[in-house]
Amino acid sequence: MSAVSEIIRCSNFAAIKHKDQRRKDKEGTPYINHPIGVANILTQEAGITDVAVIQAALLHDTVEDTNTTFEEILDNFGEEVTGLVREVTDDKNLPKLERKQQQIDHAPHTSYKAKLVKLADKLYNLRDLNRCTPCGWQESRVKEYFQWAKKVVDGLKGTNQAMENSLDELFKERDIM
Repeated sequence: MSAVSEIIRCSNFAAIKHKDQRRKDKEGTPYINHPIGVANILTQEAGITDVAVIQAALLHDTVEDTNTTFEEILDNFGEEVTGLVREVTDDKNLPKLERKQQQIDHAPHTSYKAKLVKLADKLYNLRDLNRCTPCGWQESRVKEYFQWAKKVVDGLKGTNQAMENSLDELFKERDIM
């Protein structure tokens, strides 16, 4: 199968898995826009053409936020993609604060390819927060998210200059150093 074919097949899989989900913005944006946006950041801004990285970006929230299993990803997309998705997936059995701390602690120790996905995910989410505040969030929660994201991103430094520069600009705009 060609690279394009594999990416389209993966996009379709993610779209089916996320079909009933919406982002928390006031427009109720379809959730699938997020993983596609993360893959777009990787290809268009970060210059990434590695098919496994793009697939992992498209699938990065499927296990965490849908009924998808790692075994299902393995059966459909192989070991490398499954490993990358596993590296960027939070353990939803842990309390929220513990999951957030684990992202900070785990970031420096992930593989280069997983770091790419994580950087693009954070960049997408922070841009989205700048675009509009999610329903039910106060400005203080947005600021806390930016502060936490900065700690995660600090552990990913040296991975991709283009994304890191964009993230640094967002942090600077929010006066988070």
